[in-house]
Amino acid sequence: MDKQGHKASRTIEVTVLSAENLRLDRKSVKKNTYVIARAGPLNSGSTKADFEGGSNPSWNEKITLDLPFQTRFISLEVKCKTSSGDRVIGTASLPISDILEDYTPENHLHFLSYRLKDSRGGRNGVINVSARVQMPVDSVCPSATKNPSGYGCSSSWQQPALGVPVGHQQNYYSGVVTGVPVWS
Repeated sequence: MDKQGHKASRTIEVTVLSAENLRLDRKSVKKNTYVIARAGPLNSGSTKADFEGGSNPSWNEKITLDLPFQTRFISLEVKCKTSSGDRVIGTASLPISDILEDYTPENHLHFLSYRLKDSRGGRNGVINVSARVQMPVDSVCPSATKNPSGYGCSSSWQQPALGVPVGHQQNYYSGVVTGVPVWS
C-alpha cells in the first residue's frame, strides 16, 4: 500500500490457452507440458500439465498475478516433465504495453500469440494467451461505489463513455463512436 492507503499494484489475469509446434531436442513433444507465468522472481503461477495434446497442447487455465506498477513484462515459460526432470521447451515475454495500450479501456480482454524461443534463441513454437489487467478500484471508481472485493465498481456506478455521440439516440451510450488516430 502507498501513503494514501491505495494498493501499490494491479492484478493481471493471464489465461494460457494453447501452444503449437512444440519440440524438445528437435523432436515433437509427446505429453506432460505446462506453463509458468512470472511477473517477478517471487510472483508466479503455473498451469496443470497437458497429457494429451502432444506438440500442440491445450490448457485454457487462468493464472492471476499481482502486477506491481514498475513491471514491464510477464515471462511465459513452457516446460515438459521428462524422466530426467523438467525441461524448458521455450520462453516468451508478454510486454505489459501490449495489454495497457493508450486507447483500450481498463479490464479489456486481449488475445495474444507469441513466438517461443528455446535455450539457444531458436524458434520453438507459439504460445496463445488471453490477458487483462484489473486496476485497483481507487484508480477507476468514485469512493462511494467501490466493490468490497477491492476490484471493480458497484453496479450503481457507470464509467463515462469514451467517444463522440452520433445520430439522435435517446440513450447516449448506444450511439457512441470511438476511433484510434492513424498517422501516415
